Amino acid sequence: MNRTKFPKLFWIANSIEILERFAYYGIFMGFSIYMQHLGYTRSQLGIVQSIFLFTSYFVPIFSGAFADRFGFKKVLIVSYLAYIPSILLLIFLKSYNGIVLSMLSIGFAAGIFKPLISGTIRLTTDNTNKTLGFGIFYLMVNLGASFGPIIAGYLRSISWDYAFLMAAVSISIMFLITLLFYKEPPREIVKINIKEKFFEIFQTITDKKFAIFLILLGIFFWLPFWSFFNLAPAYVDRYINTELLFKQIETVFGFSFARILAHQENNTWYINGEAIAHTGWIILLFQLIVSKIFEKKPALQSFIFGMLIASLGFLFMSIIPNDMPYFVLLAIFIFAIGEMISSPRIQEYITWIAPREKAGMYMGANFLATCIGALLSGFYTSLFGYFEKINSPQKIWIVLSINLLVGCLIFLLFIYLAGSFKEKTE
Repeated sequence: MNRTKFPKLFWIANSIEILERFAYYGIFMGFSIYMQHLGYTRSQLGIVQSIFLFTSYFVPIFSGAFADRFGFKKVLIVSYLAYIPSILLLIFLKSYNGIVLSMLSIGFAAGIFKPLISGTIRLTTDNTNKTLGFGIFYLMVNLGASFGPIIAGYLRSISWDYAFLMAAVSISIMFLITLLFYKEPPREIVKINIKEKFFEIFQTITDKKFAIFLILLGIFFWLPFWSFFNLAPAYVDRYINTELLFKQIETVFGFSFARILAHQENNTWYINGEAIAHTGWIILLFQLIVSKIFEKKPALQSFIFGMLIASLGFLFMSIIPNDMPYFVLLAIFIFAIGEMISSPRIQEYITWIAPREKAGMYMGANFLATCIGALLSGFYTSLFGYFEKINSPQKIWIVLSINLLVGCLIFLLFIYLAGSFKEKTE
């Protein structure tokens, strides 16, 4: 079978996705360090993180319906018009209420945007190129998510305002690309209102077994998953010997590479927490390999195994010696392997347990599990603050490891008592 050539719109959509993830993760990954810089408590940070993540993942449940009704290009432009001033507000609003308002607005804008480019990719691919197309899209997501925190970390060493301005400029470039080059993808227009969307999702969660599964997924997978991204940058920045880590990275990769990940204070170089405390760069290198290894294995069992691996990453994070800070890279790598196994397989699993005509509906309901974890994630940020007060910050990783290990047992028990869902074959 000959593979269909990707249309111009496919590449335009991917370029937009890189820029959006660049801006989004440039802000999000360093935000815990920023609020620490302003003197706010971990509890205050936790509230902001919960609101931001919940909004980012709740709004997409409905924004896709608006795009279907009013057009992708129009809704993309609406998201940019919400995005740009919201980011710029961070430059001017330093009060707690001002920060909450700014991050709520950014989360809302990101939530509007989130399903639109993936929807465009779906509409610009066919049976001959969809696997490659979504592989390229996933690559672009992680490319932006990797470089955003690196560049933002470099700029915040000069001024935090420069980091936020970078994100606003990135969204502005997206706006121009969309305005000048993005063409509405051809599709059948489906008229659907928000009331109908609520009813669709309600239909899926009336299945008690599926509803319980979503709640368990939110508490035992998405909660510790989001907590890693909420906490790792700040933990690395404050509790890992980043001066020595800079020297170790410099020894292996050279000064020019190490300085990209670092900032200088009083003639001493320190690695930026947000530059390395994420999984984007690991996913870029290893996702295809991991997916290939696990593609023939049962989805739910692979998901549970991935949780087990991620829990080991958390445990390893809690025992990093001060004189061997490079072990933090190994801890993050182990967690990333767990993420690469678990996250794609659970989303695949939910898609395939749905009746073919309700696949989109079930994936919409899956966002609810993501939202549960996002909303509760601020609790662990507050708990991290408590552990800091008793001089045991590393204990947060033990708690997160236990959360995932208990989750493994809970899902095995769920399968034993309720049975796994039957995956559809077509």
